[in-house]
Amino acid sequence: MLFRSMSKTKKNLIEVAQQLFAKKGVVNTTMNEIAEAAKRGRRTLYTYFNSKEEVINAVIESELNNLYLKLEEVVKRDMPADEKLLLLMFTRLNAIKEVVTRNGTLRADFFGDIRQVENVRRGFDRKEIQHLETIIRDGCDAGIFRSINVKKTAEILHYAFKGLEVPTIRGLLNLDYQKKEDRDVIATLVFKGLKE
Repeated sequence: MLFRSMSKTKKNLIEVAQQLFAKKGVVNTTMNEIAEAAKRGRRTLYTYFNSKEEVINAVIESELNNLYLKLEEVVKRDMPADEKLLLLMFTRLNAIKEVVTRNGTLRADFFGDIRQVENVRRGFDRKEIQHLETIIRDGCDAGIFRSINVKKTAEILHYAFKGLEVPTIRGLLNLDYQKKEDRDVIATLVFKGLKE
């Protein structure tokens, strides 16, 4: 979904739905409530969305788009590939935690219907892997990384970073880019592994 080219009405409906979902929960929010809170008629809401499921997907896509823009900013930075890779990972985890925190009761719904989130996320995942490929390829070209299978390495890193999401969201893992110790631990694991 291209959010830059989306109509103001549709953007408004998505924003209102996101706020209601955060306040009342996805299950407890009706299409009528979304239309009323957006100061629109049901007909307008159904012009843009055929079902509540479509509204939920649009909210998830909107959040993923915001996350994608943050990652895109990191990829465009002029910095060495190893530093960029670390910054991308920390930015990603912080942004995901912010999304879940900002959405309040969506936290429970997020874990309750992870399949729906994953279905919407597929496109985002492909874009993130492409970003990782770019960073890794740049690092190989600059002699920072040794020559490796860029595509496979990007996929593995993507899923490794993705595996850190739930512990981060739940507050079990608190990694902070500003802390040298956290950066060093991740850098050692990613760039050197465990073997001496």
